[in-house]
Amino acid sequence: MALFVCIASLALSKAKEIRNRVTHLLIAISGVFTTAAGVMGLLSPPQQLLLPLGLPWLPMHLRLDPLAGFFMVIIGLLVTSVGIYSVGYLRSRAKTQNLTLLDISMSLFIVGMQGVVLADDAYTFMIFWELMSVASYFFVVFDHEREANRKAGFLYLLMAHLGALLILSSFSILYMAGKSFEFEVMRTVTLSPTWLSLVFLTAGLGFGLKAGIIPLHIWLPEAHPVAPSNASALMSGVMIKVAVFGFLRVIWDLVGLDQAQGWWGGLVLAAGSSSAVGGVLLALQQHNLKRLLAYHSVENIGIIVIGLGLAMIFTHFDHPGLAALGLVAALYHTLNHALFKGLLFMGAGALLHSTHQRNLDRLGGLIRRMPITAVLFLIGCISISALPPFNGFVSEWLTFQAALMAPKLESSPLAALIPFSAAMLALAGALTATCFIKVFGIIFQGTPRTRSAAEACEVDGWMISGMALPAVLCLILGIGPVWVIPLIDQVSPTLLSSSLERATTGSHWLWLTPLSPERASYSPLIVLLASLLAGLVAFLLYYRGKPVRRAPIWSCGHPDLNPRMQYTATSFSQPMRQIFSKVYQPHEEVSRLNHGNPLLVRRIRFSVHIQDLAWKYIYTPARKIVEWLTRGTDWLHQRQIHGHLSLVFLTLLILLGFLI
Repeated sequence: MALFVCIASLALSKAKEIRNRVTHLLIAISGVFTTAAGVMGLLSPPQQLLLPLGLPWLPMHLRLDPLAGFFMVIIGLLVTSVGIYSVGYLRSRAKTQNLTLLDISMSLFIVGMQGVVLADDAYTFMIFWELMSVASYFFVVFDHEREANRKAGFLYLLMAHLGALLILSSFSILYMAGKSFEFEVMRTVTLSPTWLSLVFLTAGLGFGLKAGIIPLHIWLPEAHPVAPSNASALMSGVMIKVAVFGFLRVIWDLVGLDQAQGWWGGLVLAAGSSSAVGGVLLALQQHNLKRLLAYHSVENIGIIVIGLGLAMIFTHFDHPGLAALGLVAALYHTLNHALFKGLLFMGAGALLHSTHQRNLDRLGGLIRRMPITAVLFLIGCISISALPPFNGFVSEWLTFQAALMAPKLESSPLAALIPFSAAMLALAGALTATCFIKVFGIIFQGTPRTRSAAEACEVDGWMISGMALPAVLCLILGIGPVWVIPLIDQVSPTLLSSSLERATTGSHWLWLTPLSPERASYSPLIVLLASLLAGLVAFLLYYRGKPVRRAPIWSCGHPDLNPRMQYTATSFSQPMRQIFSKVYQPHEEVSRLNHGNPLLVRRIRFSVHIQDLAWKYIYTPARKIVEWLTRGTDWLHQRQIHGHLSLVFLTLLILLGFLI
């Protein structure tokens, strides 16, 4: 279906507005079919397909099993939403720009993600993985006139290919042992602990690069903000989840957790904890809305990885029920994050479309000018903040339960790491709520800080419909986990020797009670009804019988209120910047402009700069080392053409010597 969209884009490349509508409606329809195929994969036995494509001795093997089906559902839901949203989002750009490359890139990007999920051999997996990476590169450099976009594109492509090289290395080790690229053969391979650990490390680093695990995340806050918002929604909502799928397919399915060593789960859990807290700490200090959301993707990938790490530890110590709970919690949050992060990126695109502003401090008062967008964006904020009754609370609550139910383990370091990860998860949740109070308050409340914010208007029905779908799903997944978890649990037998079997063990369908009724329980419907009732009572008590009086806002004695007097994103996050100053290492500057007299201040300018510590301590030193090593090859650039040809010929002879 997505390939058909490519053909339609080329055929209609002259009729820009018609092409825009037809292309993205076809993309939305392809998302519906993808979702349906995913549901079939979840509920049916594994199905295989052999395509005689590519090299004669390397046909493409495809497989739709519950694991692939679950991720196909994620891809399909967000592709449907983004397809509808893009009709309105790109309408004005279609009149002035040629969007053929963007449309074709998006279609191939979707094909690449679907192919990775369905691949049943390493050859097919890597072809579609590279297709996904290269197609998304064109999202990043779409506005290539800007130097920042070109730099972000180069960084993204560099990190993507480094990750692909690491993934290819893990497949190479499995191929050497089984002499086949087929996953069915790789599942039967037996390796020594050293080789198994090497497969784990190379695959973990490769997929971690694409997922954005700290400290491999540096491309993500550079690439996502500069891509078109509909593309950012897919990249953050779906593409980084495909990396989670790859880790599950290679380590959990092909290698198998029965061969895993004890320290694997501990390393995964530590990586998830650091990403969850580190991502939200960096997000708190951002002013660019899309950059802030990109850092929150790092945080939420960390939460997913915490669940996977817990499941790996419990599997190693033979606690199958807890392992299944950790896996289901991770998969639930994978689905949840795809929905609310896609919603938030589309909301950011709606704000950018209406105000042409990314900076939080240049917005304000938009709840009166864009009320529907404000409500939908608020749903995304509540969901990502893990507040009931929306979906983010359920998956994080399940992750907490998996950690809190942990029995006494034989390994002291792991026994200490699990409660530490639970504490980090709690800290990340609190900081996320703080961050999105800032985001929603600065953007939608107060008064407009710029003329563009004051003149903003609501976006069209296509964009609202595209945002409404994930918003509704956020509520459905928040109030209906008792019905959703059994579907997600269909994946467990593919990866583990057990499953949750039933979503609840309580006495009533209203209650979500993982594993044991003696532990904590949660009733989302009761929480929803209680919240609505409390809100109704508060409304009646406050407004009943009271006349409404409108008056100017009290301004502490100032005669005139100025929008610059409002709280800014910088001032809101200042307490956290002080508390975590050792982590942020902020560089602050204050400059004063006086009226000739030092006591008469005309203007005070405050600026603060925070550098990602991964750049400071890892990538900047690494770049300097590479530059130093490459200085010895400067003489190669000064040779004439025959010298370069001689070097190519010599290299060819050496390679032929190895083959002979």
